[in-house]
Amino acid sequence: MNGDAPTRPGEICRELLAALDASEGRRRRRKRDTTPDAIGLTIKRDLLERAIAADPAPDQFEAWLHGQCLAAGGAEGGVRAMALSIFEEWRLAQEADSFRDWLSRGAPSDDALREQPAPDGDRTSTRPSNTTR
Repeated sequence: MNGDAPTRPGEICRELLAALDASEGRRRRRKRDTTPDAIGLTIKRDLLERAIAADPAPDQFEAWLHGQCLAAGGAEGGVRAMALSIFEEWRLAQEADSFRDWLSRGAPSDDALREQPAPDGDRTSTRPSNTTR
């Protein structure tokens, strides 16, 4: 850690939520069935939104995530996997300045969803923001 107090989980989770757009963009372009990916991203998005709302103290974040897993009951497996991912990303943001900087810039990625009209004018299509026509 860089010696500063840990960043609040709610702040990092807000930035991680923005980064999910890139994952969703990649998922939609895959040619295979991406239903499992969509389920995982939905679980992760839900956990991130709840973490933003609750904004537990940094020293309570792991316990808060554990509580979310227990509350999931029979669906604990997927929730546990996504909770671990979120906790690891939160810890990485505490330790790796470059990762934290990337998140604070809005997690820029060529894969992020941008609602841009497709060449045929259909606004339901998405393309990476730096793609030329």
